[in-house]
Amino acid sequence: MNDLPICVTCGVQYGGPRENCPICEDERQYVGWEGQRWTSLNELRRSGHRPKVAEEGDGVVGIGADPATAIGQRALLVRTPAGNVLWDMVTHLDDDTIRQVEELGGIDAIAISHPHFYGSMVEWAHAFDAPVYVHAADRAWVARPDESVVFWEGDTLEIREGLTLVNAGVHFDGGQVLHWRDGEEGRGALFSGDIVHVVGDRRWVSFMYSYPNLIPERPGTIRRALSLLEPYAFERVYGAWWGRVVHTDGAEAVRRSADRYLRFALDDAEK
Repeated sequence: MNDLPICVTCGVQYGGPRENCPICEDERQYVGWEGQRWTSLNELRRSGHRPKVAEEGDGVVGIGADPATAIGQRALLVRTPAGNVLWDMVTHLDDDTIRQVEELGGIDAIAISHPHFYGSMVEWAHAFDAPVYVHAADRAWVARPDESVVFWEGDTLEIREGLTLVNAGVHFDGGQVLHWRDGEEGRGALFSGDIVHVVGDRRWVSFMYSYPNLIPERPGTIRRALSLLEPYAFERVYGAWWGRVVHTDGAEAVRRSADRYLRFALDDAEK
Protein backbone atom coordinates (compact mmCIF):
# COMPACT_ATOMS: atom_id res chain seq x y z
CA MET A 1 0.00 0.00 0.00
CA ASN A 2 3.02 2.29 0.26
CA ASP A 3 2.76 3.12 -3.47
CA LEU A 4 -0.85 4.33 -3.33
CA PRO A 5 -1.19 7.82 -4.83
CA ILE A 6 -1.00 10.85 -2.53
CA CYS A 7 -1.96 14.32 -3.71
CA VAL A 8 1.07 16.57 -3.29
CA THR A 9 -1.02 19.67 -2.56
CA CYS A 10 -3.42 18.38 0.12
CA GLY A 11 -1.49 15.26 1.19
CA VAL A 12 -4.50 12.93 1.03
CA GLN A 13 -3.89 9.31 0.07
CA TYR A 14 -6.26 7.71 -2.43
CA GLY A 15 -7.18 4.04 -2.70
CA GLY A 16 -6.04 3.70 -6.31
CA PRO A 17 -4.70 5.56 -9.35
CA ARG A 18 -6.63 8.60 -10.56
CA GLU A 19 -6.09 11.71 -12.63
CA ASN A 20 -7.56 14.34 -10.32
CA CYS A 21 -7.99 15.17 -6.63
CA PRO A 22 -11.62 16.17 -5.93
CA ILE A 23 -10.61 17.59 -2.55
CA CYS A 24 -8.29 20.10 -4.22
CA GLU A 25 -10.75 20.87 -7.03
CA ASP A 26 -13.34 21.93 -4.46
CA GLU A 27 -13.58 25.70 -3.78
CA ARG A 28 -12.33 25.19 -0.22
CA GLN A 29 -8.93 24.07 -1.51
CA TYR A 30 -6.94 24.57 -4.72
CA VAL A 31 -4.97 22.66 -7.33
CA GLY A 32 -1.26 23.39 -7.07
CA TRP A 33 0.16 26.02 -9.42
CA GLU A 34 2.14 23.30 -11.22
CA GLY A 35 -1.03 21.28 -11.82
CA GLN A 36 -2.11 18.01 -10.28
CA ARG A 37 0.91 16.13 -8.93
CA TRP A 38 1.17 12.83 -7.09
CA THR A 39 3.56 11.21 -4.66
CA SER A 40 3.44 8.14 -2.37
CA LEU A 41 4.66 7.09 1.06
CA ASN A 42 7.59 5.31 -0.55
CA GLU A 43 8.55 8.45 -2.46
CA LEU A 44 8.28 10.58 0.68
CA ARG A 45 10.58 8.21 2.52
CA ARG A 46 13.09 8.14 -0.33
CA SER A 47 13.10 11.94 -0.52
CA GLY A 48 14.24 12.24 3.09
CA HIS A 49 11.08 13.04 5.07
CA ARG A 50 11.40 12.21 8.74
CA PRO A 51 9.05 12.36 11.73
CA LYS A 52 8.92 15.50 13.84
CA VAL A 53 7.68 14.77 17.35
CA ALA A 54 7.55 17.49 20.02
CA GLU A 55 5.52 18.41 23.07
CA GLU A 56 2.78 20.97 22.44
CA GLY A 57 1.19 21.02 25.88
CA ASP A 58 0.57 19.06 29.06
CA GLY A 59 -0.30 15.56 27.86
CA VAL A 60 -0.31 16.72 24.23
CA VAL A 61 2.41 15.74 21.73
CA GLY A 62 2.66 17.16 18.23
CA ILE A 63 3.43 14.77 15.37
CA GLY A 64 4.45 16.07 11.97
CA ALA A 65 7.05 15.64 9.25
CA ASP A 66 10.37 17.31 8.49
CA PRO A 67 10.32 18.68 5.88
CA ALA A 68 6.58 19.27 6.14
CA THR A 69 4.15 17.72 3.68
CA ALA A 70 0.96 19.12 2.12
CA ILE A 71 -0.12 22.31 3.92
CA GLY A 72 2.21 21.76 6.87
CA GLN A 73 -0.29 20.79 9.57
CA ARG A 74 0.69 18.60 12.49
CA ALA A 75 -1.35 15.98 14.31
CA LEU A 76 -1.71 15.90 18.10
CA LEU A 77 -1.45 12.84 20.31
CA VAL A 78 -3.73 13.43 23.29
CA ARG A 79 -2.48 11.16 26.10
CA THR A 80 -5.11 10.35 28.71
CA PRO A 81 -5.84 7.61 31.28
CA ALA A 82 -8.86 6.67 29.14
CA GLY A 83 -6.62 6.05 26.11
CA ASN A 84 -4.56 7.96 23.58
CA VAL A 85 -6.38 9.78 20.80
CA LEU A 86 -4.63 11.04 17.68
CA TRP A 87 -6.31 14.28 16.69
CA ASP A 88 -6.04 15.22 13.02
CA MET A 89 -3.64 13.59 10.62
CA VAL A 90 -0.48 14.00 8.57
CA THR A 91 0.62 12.24 5.40
CA HIS A 92 4.04 10.88 6.30
CA LEU A 93 4.37 7.58 8.16
CA ASP A 94 7.42 5.36 8.55
CA ASP A 95 8.89 2.85 11.00
CA ASP A 96 10.58 5.57 13.04
CA THR A 97 7.29 7.43 13.45
CA ILE A 98 5.54 4.24 14.54
CA ARG A 99 8.31 3.47 17.04
CA GLN A 100 8.19 6.94 18.61
CA VAL A 101 4.41 6.91 18.89
CA GLU A 102 4.45 3.42 20.42
CA GLU A 103 6.92 4.69 23.02
CA LEU A 104 4.35 7.37 23.90
CA GLY A 105 1.71 4.71 24.51
CA GLY A 106 0.39 4.13 21.00
CA ILE A 107 -2.96 5.21 19.59
CA ASP A 108 -6.37 3.91 20.72
CA ALA A 109 -8.51 6.09 18.45
CA ILE A 110 -8.10 8.65 15.66
CA ALA A 111 -10.38 11.60 14.92
CA ILE A 112 -9.94 14.08 12.06
CA SER A 113 -11.40 17.55 11.80
CA HIS A 114 -12.15 17.69 8.05
CA PRO A 115 -11.14 16.27 4.63
CA HIS A 116 -8.08 18.49 4.05
CA PHE A 117 -6.41 16.63 6.92
CA TYR A 118 -7.34 13.04 6.00
CA GLY A 119 -3.72 12.43 4.95
CA SER A 120 -2.75 8.76 5.18
CA MET A 121 -5.38 8.02 7.80
CA VAL A 122 -5.99 4.42 6.77
CA GLU A 123 -2.25 3.64 6.94
CA TRP A 124 -2.17 5.06 10.48
CA ALA A 125 -5.31 3.14 11.45
CA HIS A 126 -3.79 -0.13 10.27
CA ALA A 127 -0.41 0.57 11.89
CA PHE A 128 -1.97 1.13 15.32
CA ASP A 129 -5.15 -0.97 14.99
CA ALA A 130 -7.22 2.12 15.79
CA PRO A 131 -10.61 3.29 14.47
CA VAL A 132 -10.84 6.61 12.62
CA TYR A 133 -13.83 8.76 13.56
CA VAL A 134 -15.24 10.89 10.72
CA HIS A 135 -18.60 12.64 10.76
CA ALA A 136 -21.07 11.05 8.36
CA ALA A 137 -21.72 14.41 6.69
CA ASP A 138 -18.23 14.17 5.18
CA ARG A 139 -18.52 10.54 4.06
CA ALA A 140 -18.31 11.46 0.35
CA TRP A 141 -14.84 13.00 0.83
CA VAL A 142 -13.16 9.86 2.17
CA ALA A 143 -10.60 9.08 -0.53
CA ARG A 144 -9.72 5.56 0.60
CA PRO A 145 -12.75 3.73 2.02
CA ASP A 146 -11.83 1.20 4.68
CA GLU A 147 -13.53 -0.67 7.52
CA SER A 148 -11.36 1.22 10.02
CA VAL A 149 -13.30 4.42 9.27
CA VAL A 150 -16.22 4.93 11.64
CA PHE A 151 -18.92 7.34 10.43
CA TRP A 152 -20.92 8.90 13.24
CA GLU A 153 -24.05 11.06 13.12
CA GLY A 154 -25.55 13.76 15.29
CA ASP A 155 -24.04 16.69 17.17
CA THR A 156 -21.71 15.04 19.71
CA LEU A 157 -20.02 11.71 20.34
CA GLU A 158 -17.91 10.67 23.34
CA ILE A 159 -15.19 8.43 21.85
CA ARG A 160 -13.39 7.86 25.16
CA GLU A 161 -14.26 8.98 28.69
CA GLY A 162 -13.98 12.77 28.78
CA LEU A 163 -13.09 13.00 25.06
CA THR A 164 -16.01 14.27 22.99
CA LEU A 165 -16.33 15.07 19.31
CA VAL A 166 -18.53 18.05 18.44
CA ASN A 167 -19.86 18.49 14.90
CA ALA A 168 -19.36 22.25 14.67
CA GLY A 169 -20.10 22.16 10.93
CA VAL A 170 -17.73 25.04 10.13
CA HIS A 171 -15.61 24.79 6.94
CA PHE A 172 -17.26 21.45 6.05
CA ASP A 173 -20.69 20.11 7.01
CA GLY A 174 -18.93 17.37 8.93
CA GLY A 175 -16.28 19.68 10.40
CA GLN A 176 -15.61 18.49 13.94
CA VAL A 177 -13.60 19.51 16.99
CA LEU A 178 -12.47 17.44 19.98
CA HIS A 179 -13.08 18.48 23.59
CA TRP A 180 -10.91 17.04 26.37
CA ARG A 181 -12.74 17.53 29.66
CA ASP A 182 -9.74 16.75 31.88
CA GLY A 183 -7.12 18.66 29.91
CA GLU A 184 -5.24 21.56 31.48
CA GLU A 185 -5.65 20.12 34.99
CA GLY A 186 -9.42 19.89 34.64
CA ARG A 187 -9.93 23.29 33.02
CA GLY A 188 -10.47 21.62 29.64
CA ALA A 189 -8.92 21.81 26.18
CA LEU A 190 -10.35 22.15 22.69
CA PHE A 191 -8.63 20.65 19.64
CA SER A 192 -9.95 22.57 16.69
CA GLY A 193 -7.88 21.98 13.55
CA ASP A 194 -8.91 24.92 11.43
CA ILE A 195 -12.61 24.45 12.12
CA VAL A 196 -11.98 27.07 14.79
CA HIS A 197 -8.77 28.57 13.40
CA VAL A 198 -6.15 29.97 15.79
CA VAL A 199 -4.87 33.11 14.06
CA GLY A 200 -1.51 34.91 14.23
CA ASP A 201 -2.61 36.88 17.29
CA ARG A 202 -3.10 33.81 19.44
CA ARG A 203 -5.62 35.50 21.70
CA TRP A 204 -8.15 35.12 18.88
CA VAL A 205 -9.62 32.59 16.46
CA SER A 206 -11.53 32.86 13.20
CA PHE A 207 -13.95 30.91 11.04
CA MET A 208 -13.75 30.40 7.28
CA TYR A 209 -15.57 28.41 4.62
CA SER A 210 -12.47 28.51 2.39
CA TYR A 211 -9.07 29.60 3.66
CA PRO A 212 -7.06 29.63 0.39
CA ASN A 213 -9.87 31.38 -1.47
CA LEU A 214 -10.81 33.69 1.43
CA ILE A 215 -14.52 32.82 1.49
CA PRO A 216 -15.98 33.61 4.93
CA GLU A 217 -18.14 31.15 6.83
CA ARG A 218 -21.89 31.80 7.07
CA PRO A 219 -23.06 33.58 10.23
CA GLY A 220 -25.76 30.98 10.90
CA THR A 221 -23.17 28.20 10.82
CA ILE A 222 -21.00 30.06 13.32
CA ARG A 223 -23.93 30.63 15.67
CA ARG A 224 -24.77 26.92 15.58
CA ALA A 225 -21.15 26.03 16.39
CA LEU A 226 -21.12 28.44 19.33
CA SER A 227 -24.32 26.94 20.66
CA LEU A 228 -22.87 23.43 20.52
CA LEU A 229 -19.63 24.51 22.24
CA GLU A 230 -21.36 26.52 24.97
CA PRO A 231 -21.68 23.59 27.46
CA TYR A 232 -17.94 22.85 27.31
CA ALA A 233 -15.29 24.58 29.39
CA PHE A 234 -11.80 24.85 27.91
CA GLU A 235 -8.72 26.82 28.87
CA ARG A 236 -6.69 26.08 25.73
CA VAL A 237 -7.48 25.89 22.03
CA TYR A 238 -5.06 23.81 19.96
CA GLY A 239 -5.09 24.83 16.29
CA ALA A 240 -3.77 22.89 13.30
CA TRP A 241 -0.16 24.09 13.05
CA TRP A 242 2.89 24.09 15.30
CA GLY A 243 2.55 26.72 18.02
CA ARG A 244 -0.97 27.79 16.99
CA VAL A 245 -2.38 27.53 20.50
CA VAL A 246 -4.59 29.85 22.53
CA HIS A 247 -2.95 29.34 25.92
CA THR A 248 -5.45 30.92 28.31
CA ASP A 249 -9.18 31.64 28.55
CA GLY A 250 -9.88 29.65 25.39
CA ALA A 251 -13.68 29.51 25.66
CA GLU A 252 -13.88 33.28 26.06
CA ALA A 253 -11.45 33.74 23.16
CA VAL A 254 -13.80 31.75 20.92
CA ARG A 255 -16.85 33.71 22.06
CA ARG A 256 -15.33 37.16 21.63
CA SER A 257 -13.77 36.15 18.31
CA ALA A 258 -17.17 35.03 17.04
CA ASP A 259 -18.71 38.32 18.19
CA ARG A 260 -16.00 40.24 16.32
CA TYR A 261 -16.44 38.12 13.21
CA LEU A 262 -20.22 38.52 13.20
CA ARG A 263 -19.97 42.30 13.51
CA PHE A 264 -18.36 42.35 10.06
CA ALA A 265 -20.41 39.57 8.47
CA LEU A 266 -23.31 40.29 6.15
CA ASP A 267 -26.22 37.97 6.71
CA ASP A 268 -28.75 38.50 3.92
CA ALA A 269 -31.45 36.88 6.00
CA GLU A 270 -31.14 39.67 8.58
CA LYS A 271 -30.91 42.71 6.27
